[in-house]
Amino acid sequence: MSWFKKIFSSEKKEILDKGLQRTKNSFFSKIGRAIAGKTKVDEEVLDRLEEVLISSDVGVNTTLKIINQIEERVARDKYMNVQELHSILREEIGVLLKEPKEEMQSVQPWVIMVVGVNGVGKTTTIGKLAHRFENSGKKVTIGAADTFRAAAVEQLSRWAEKSNAELIKQGQGADPASVAFDALQAAIARQSDVVLIDTAGRLHNKINLMNELSKIQRVMKKLIPEAPHEVLLILDGSTGQNAFEQARAFKFATRISGLTVTKLDGTAKGGMVIGISDQFQIPVKYIGLGEGIEDLLPFDKDAFIASFFDNSSIA
Repeated sequence: MSWFKKIFSSEKKEILDKGLQRTKNSFFSKIGRAIAGKTKVDEEVLDRLEEVLISSDVGVNTTLKIINQIEERVARDKYMNVQELHSILREEIGVLLKEPKEEMQSVQPWVIMVVGVNGVGKTTTIGKLAHRFENSGKKVTIGAADTFRAAAVEQLSRWAEKSNAELIKQGQGADPASVAFDALQAAIARQSDVVLIDTAGRLHNKINLMNELSKIQRVMKKLIPEAPHEVLLILDGSTGQNAFEQARAFKFATRISGLTVTKLDGTAKGGMVIGISDQFQIPVKYIGLGEGIEDLLPFDKDAFIASFFDNSSIA
C-alpha cells in the first residue's frame, strides 16, 4: 500500500464529501436540467452535456474527449438510456484522472519545490504539508525562498512553529537560490527527511519566472544532484479556467510533477480537477477542502470519484 493510500485511509470520509458538495450539487443539477424529459441519449442530450461540462470548468479539450467517448459507445450499442449516462460518465472521468505516483523514496532529504501564484494558498499548503509530514514521524525543514513577500516568511514562521519544522530564511529581497541552498545545507546537517522550498508567485514575465526557478534548481543540485525530487504546483480551485492558464505558465517555466488544488470546499468549480489533470497529464497529489490543519488530503482517485458520484442521480 502506498504512503498516499495509508494516509488517505485514515482520513474521515466526511471531509471529502462535505468539501465536494457544492461542486457535486451544481454539476448534477445542471445535468438534470439538461436531460429533463429525455429517455435516451441522443444528439441533443450530448450537446447539452457538452455545455454542462464546459460550464463546470472541466475544460474544452477534456469535455470533447468525454463527449467523443460517449458518442462512440452510443454508436456501438445503438441505444443508451439517460440512466446509463451516470455510470458511463463515472467511468470516463476515472480514465482521465491521473493516479499520483508513489513518493518519498529512500532518499534523504526528499526535496519538494513548491510553486504557484500569490493568493492560491501556497504558503498555507506548505505549512499543512509540514504538519502532515511531522505527524507521520518525518523531520521537516522549510526554505522561505519567496523573499519578494515579507508576509510569506511571517506565515511560514508561524506554520514552522506549529508543526515543529525548522525554518531557514533570510531578509526580504534576498536571493531565493541562496535561501534554498541554505535550507538544503541545514537539512543535510539536521538529517531532515523532507525539505519544502517556497518560491515567489509572480507571473508578470514567464522568462523571469523560468530563470528564477531554474537558478534555484541549479543551486540546489550543487548539494543534492537529484533535487528537487518533486515540483508541486498549487492551484486555487475557485478560479476555474484561470487555473488552466497558471498551469500552462508554470509548465512552461519548469517541470511540474504534481498538483495541489486548494479551496475546493468553497466553490462549485471542482470540475477543473478533472480537466487540469487530463490536459496537462499531471497527477493531482493533494486537495484542500477547508481551513483546518487536517483539511489537506492526499488525492485518491477512487475516493474522489466515489464521493462525487455516489448517491447522485442525473435522471
